[in-house]
Parts: sequence; structure tokens; C-alpha cells
Amino acid sequence: MVKDQSSNMPSFRYFCSFLVFLSAISSVSFLYWSHYSNSFWFSQEDTTELQQNEAINLLSYPKAWNHLSFSSNPPPKLLKIAVFVKKWPQRNQAGGLERHALTLHLVLAKRGHELHIFTTTSLNSSFPKYSLTNLHFHLSKPTAAGYLDQAVVWKQFQNQNSTIPFDVIHTESVGLLYTRARNLTNLAVSWHGIAYEAIHSDIIQELVRSPDESRSYALTERTIRVVEEVKFFPSYAHHVATSDHAGDVLKRIYMIPDERVHVILNGVDNGIFKPDLKLRKDFRKKFGIAESSTSLVLGMAGRLVKDKGHPIMFEALRQIFEENATFWKSVYVVVAGDGPWGDRYKNLGSNLLVLGPLEQSQLAMFYNGIDIFVNPTLRAQGLDHTLLEATVCGKPVMATRFASITGSVVVSHEMGYTFSPTVASLKEALYTVWGDHRKDRGAIEQKGEVARQRGLKLFTAMKMGAAYERLFLCIASQSQVDKKNGRDDYCRYLPSDNIAILDQ
Repeated sequence: MVKDQSSNMPSFRYFCSFLVFLSAISSVSFLYWSHYSNSFWFSQEDTTELQQNEAINLLSYPKAWNHLSFSSNPPPKLLKIAVFVKKWPQRNQAGGLERHALTLHLVLAKRGHELHIFTTTSLNSSFPKYSLTNLHFHLSKPTAAGYLDQAVVWKQFQNQNSTIPFDVIHTESVGLLYTRARNLTNLAVSWHGIAYEAIHSDIIQELVRSPDESRSYALTERTIRVVEEVKFFPSYAHHVATSDHAGDVLKRIYMIPDERVHVILNGVDNGIFKPDLKLRKDFRKKFGIAESSTSLVLGMAGRLVKDKGHPIMFEALRQIFEENATFWKSVYVVVAGDGPWGDRYKNLGSNLLVLGPLEQSQLAMFYNGIDIFVNPTLRAQGLDHTLLEATVCGKPVMATRFASITGSVVVSHEMGYTFSPTVASLKEALYTVWGDHRKDRGAIEQKGEVARQRGLKLFTAMKMGAAYERLFLCIASQSQVDKKNGRDDYCRYLPSDNIAILDQ
């Protein structure tokens, strides 16, 4: 239908082409901006604001809230929070959005807030149980497409809201549709990927398409989706972008007012993901990886599917193994996850180890056992949790040169490597890492330490949870202005009031 429409409307095709061009310009400009601003933004603790000790209006704060330090004391007020999420994580099968929901809301529940999770029942396994008495689940059958049944969850929400009203409502992406959300002023939506970012991914997918595959019309469809999002996104009161780049797009391209867009980077549990020499030794012993000064262990984790970049990673490794016997003998590649590319990796040789999906504790052992983490994703959306898990474990990372990654995670060569999503560029990066490791293994380890220190500053679960907690307190109190002081304190940030850093 979309194809026919565009073919009969040349002006619409031109509009699609313009948006694609605009997407490319936006990504390039953001990369240029982030390259020259990261040395200031990310190496200092927002010196100007903090040194002046002047109050900051958090709702118009332009950077990621992770850069601010909020008190580790008990929260000044306990909130009743409604959470809408399409799917709650089931053991080791969780995607990025589900892992974010689990990590964030467990932190908030442990902080004492009352959480009501509106989500779908699991058809294949029993629903997980938690000992927290302030964590409540309201389950419903998913629609045929796997989404929340909006009529059912809305009725569940109204029943809970009629007794003691919710202080704040949080929807993970479109868990709660805009048609229900547009009249809720105390609502925040977290975006883990938006259609405008995905245009870059669609371009890459078309470039890596093999000649025997049919051409995709995703670009035309995505352009229409962008237009739809620009129209309905303003229906949500507050927006949380999980990467610096997404926040920039929401403000400039989607034209959402600055004071309604807040950047809070994803966080991971650094109590689980942390350097551990014993785990490293146990991992290498278990899988027969020799501890040698010349051997290099590369690791990948996640779904082993096309859009995660495994076609270009497979081809890059295949070519290198064929042309360089020394590389083949000295490099191990360990893959955690499942998917169609798992069996193909096994065919590359005995030094390709495919472990299947892993639990969190097993993933922690995996990260400790490798030398460098590789993420060849072709998806230019969101902030991949595996990158953050690897960094807080003290590992340097190799990742695709997408704006969300270079703008928020691999912000300099001091903590890792980046490459374009092509076989040639990935091969060059792999050879560079291999050469650096052979020349000076300590330099690789130093990159990992730099990555870890930045990860502890920005990417811990508590850092993320503290930022969301403060945002929720701010949103909830906007309609309950402090009558004693005549102002809303939770939306104002004073550095002197937040001496303790949560993740220290």
C-alpha cells in the first residue's frame, strides 16, 4: 500500500528522500559536535554549574542527568508509581527495553517507592517472583501482536488510581499509547529507539543486502513512521531519552520543548558486573582458553541475528582467518547468545566458541574472561546494555560508529575502538586491536580501566535510578508546590545539597 502511494505521489518521494538526507546530516553533525565537545562534557563534572553553586532548573538541564550527583540518603518522599511495559524480563531472554525496566524499577522499589507494574503474562514460563512487598504486578493477556491490551490495562490502572492516586506514571516506550497518555500531566515516557534514528539502520541494512535478497521498502515506511511520531510524541508530558543523540533528535527534529526532554543514560548492576580475576581464570579454564601473552580473546553477546551485525562480523572473521594464519592461531572469539548465526560461527573453527544465552552471573564471568568486547550492531538506536556491562567490568569495547554510541559510550580512543558498519572497516578495526594487543597488552588493559571509570561515573543502576527518582519527584511535585517555600524544590538542583554520590 505504501509503495503504491509513493509511486503515485512524486512529491511524497521527494519528501522521503529529504528526510533520509536530513537523517544523514543530523548524524554527521552530531558526531562532529560530540567529537569536539566530549573532551569537556565528559571529562569534567559540569564545572560551570557546580563551581558557581547556583541552583539548576533540572527540567531544562541540557545534558544527561547521570553527570549530576544525587544524595544516597533515603528519598525525601515515597512515591506511588505506575509502570507500563509490554513485557517483563523472563530470565536470560530479556531485550534492552525489558532489562531497563527490570533494573530501574527494582532500584526504585528497593529505595522504598511503591511500584505497580502493568504488563503481560508469559505464555511460555511462570512469572518471576520477588520478595519486595512494595512491588505489585497487574498482569493481562497480550494482544495477538504481543502488546498490552490498552482497554484492559487502562481499567486496571483506573482501579488502582481510584483509591490512592499515582504520583507519577512511567511508560517504557509506547507501553501506554498516546491516546490514553495525552491527558496525564504527571507522566514520563522512556524512548529506547525512535524511528528517525532507525533510518540510519535502514540505510545500512540496504547496503549490506546481498544480491539475491529482494529490495526492502523500509525507508519509505520508516519515513511515514517518523511523521507519525512527530505528530503523536507531544501527547506525552515528559520524555526520557536514553542516549545523548536521541535527546538531541527529540528536541530538534521532533520539536518537543527542551523542558520536556530529559536525557538519562541506561545503567547496569555494577554489583554483578565488575572486574573479578577469579571469574576470569574460571572462565578460561572452563572453556580451554590458554592464558597467554599472545592470545587475544574477543567477546560478543546478544541476539545472533542480522540487525545485530553478525553477517559483517562473520564475513570479516572468515576473510581474516583465510588471509592471516597467525591471527587465526592467536585469537579466540567467544559468543554469548543464540540465533541463526550461532551455527555459522561454529563453522569458522575450533577457536570460535558459541556459548548460547547466559544468565547475568554467567555473563559477568563471560565479560571477565574476554580481553575486549565487540558489538557490530547495524541498529543505530538506543544504548545497548551489553556495551555498558562490558565497560563496568573493565573491558574496552569495539562498536559501530553510530551517533548514540560515540555520543554517549565510546567517546574517545582512550576507552575503545569504533568502525563503520562495513566488512572492510570492521576488518581494519580487528587488525588494529590485534596489533595493539601484540605490541602492548597493557595498553589494552588501560583502555579497559578508562572505560570502567567512566562507566562507574555514568552507567550504574544506582546512578540511573537516582536520576529517574529525582525526575519523578520533580514531576509529582509540580502539581503539589511546596507552600512553605513557595517553590518546587525537587525540580531545582543545588550541588551543595547532593554531596554523596550514589555509586561510591
